[in-house]
Amino acid sequence: MISPWRAVEPIDSAAYGALRRRAIFDCCKWDPQVGDAAVIARTPLIVDRGAWTEVAALAEALARETRAAEAELIRRPDLHARLGLPRGTRQSLAKQELGTLNSELGTWVREPVQSSKFKVQSSNVRLIRFDFHFTTEGWRISEANVDVPGGLNEAAGFPPLFAPYYAGATAIGDPVQSYVDALSAATPNGGALALVHATAYSDDEQMMAFVARRLERTGRIAHLASPAHLRWRHRRAHLHASWWSGPLDLVVRFFPAEWLYQLPRACEADYLFSGSRTPLSNPATAILVQSKRFPTIWSDLDTPLPVWRALLPETRDPRDVAWRGSPDWVVKPALGRVGEGVGITGINDAADWKKISRAIRWSPSRWVAQRRFQTVSIPTAGGASYPCLGVYTLNERAIGAYGRIASRPLIDSLAQDAAVLVTDVGTRKG
Repeated sequence: MISPWRAVEPIDSAAYGALRRRAIFDCCKWDPQVGDAAVIARTPLIVDRGAWTEVAALAEALARETRAAEAELIRRPDLHARLGLPRGTRQSLAKQELGTLNSELGTWVREPVQSSKFKVQSSNVRLIRFDFHFTTEGWRISEANVDVPGGLNEAAGFPPLFAPYYAGATAIGDPVQSYVDALSAATPNGGALALVHATAYSDDEQMMAFVARRLERTGRIAHLASPAHLRWRHRRAHLHASWWSGPLDLVVRFFPAEWLYQLPRACEADYLFSGSRTPLSNPATAILVQSKRFPTIWSDLDTPLPVWRALLPETRDPRDVAWRGSPDWVVKPALGRVGEGVGITGINDAADWKKISRAIRWSPSRWVAQRRFQTVSIPTAGGASYPCLGVYTLNERAIGAYGRIASRPLIDSLAQDAAVLVTDVGTRKG
């Protein structure tokens, strides 16, 4: 099987130092290392143009299926508990109105019951990231980031910094600009937007700051805020903060949906699930397909999911398979992020496995076991490395890519962020 990746040399130390400074100041990459380890890879991920065309088409097909499945799951509260969602989140989902989910940006619509079909009308600002890995069996996905897809500042900012060092290599679009264009189109008369996020996390803050800079260039007023700053009047969102108070024309949510129920009642966070007259990106109903236990209920859905079934490895409840000590299974928390809690035999140390095994024993319904695939490594100056290609879709159209690369076949907080470039040549300049 021919690898889609082009092997190239890393940029030299002097160029890397200059690039790192630009990443900090131009791309809001304020955390360029974890401990003593750099998290900005010196080598970009360069993918063949034909391979990118293939994977982009797969991502678009996945996005269509994902949106349709979410539409059906909104009407299937009987399945929500099996997704491993917290009780408070399930209660918020149960309060949804059966009509309009979001009048400005899209309405989830169910056809007559006898048809057993579900569909969703177009929505102006729905962002998803699918994480692809090239394996010994071709492209596979490990998960979909449907709720709060991160990495935007690295995905948009890094490629223009690296491309000048590699002949024939160019950036794959600009996902932030595409996103900002869509947000701006949803607020045609200007106005104020709240970029709501978990303000205690620097990686969330830096991404929102990067998006805010781009939004302000369009004449919009972008407020970085916590969801605790939101208030609702006649189902319209208002910002209630010390620096500014007033109505909002759009709310960008980068705060995990499963945390919303912990907010004070005054925030009325249920409106982020449904009933809002203020446009949302993304509505919190995305948590229904964000859960890694989503595949465990496929047999109960009417929505066909042929691309999901082809690309996602077999996924089971951990109580149904012999995963302990097996090289064939990977265990994951249903709502884990950034690779946290992922267990792979031969990769995690004994302390990790003790913690993971205990968590699964206590709450197996919040975990999954996924059939392990073999990622094709690429040679780098530091040895064999394992890449992950995150493909962003905006309203079911591929708009860019986020790269990560690790020294072991586990993409977690220790993996490096890598610029993604596309090429027909792939040779080093100079």
